[in-house]
Amino acid sequence: MDTSANQPSAAPGSQMVQQALGKSPSELRFHHEGPELVLAFLVGRAARHLDDVHRQFTDAAQQAAATLTRAVAGTASINSLGVLQHSATQIDILAARRADAVDRLGEAIDAYRQVTADRPNTTPRPRAAPAPSAAARRTRR
Repeated sequence: MDTSANQPSAAPGSQMVQQALGKSPSELRFHHEGPELVLAFLVGRAARHLDDVHRQFTDAAQQAAATLTRAVAGTASINSLGVLQHSATQIDILAARRADAVDRLGEAIDAYRQVTADRPNTTPRPRAAPAPSAAARRTRR
């Protein structure tokens, strides 16, 4: 049975950037210079942050699920103060941090799009040689 279609991404930040911009976060920095490069780095940082918070959230949820599975099977002692008292709070906090990270990445992507929207080709152009001065042009004639 293939459950990959039902599995959430292990790297939702990177996936969000790929879907929105058509490039991975690490690829963005090779296509810009100046202010666009700064925004590309911010998008990459926000994507990595979301990926990290998502990993923490996933780990905490899986640990809680394992604890419940052991309790149901009778292979673990049940704390009379609550099986999930601590982990539920941790999962709630991580879920809120994850939602905030999604919002911050969305904002970074929107800013990146606004700054790069007027650029038909986002690949840095080779530096042009300085134009000859007016005096140099007159002497060539």
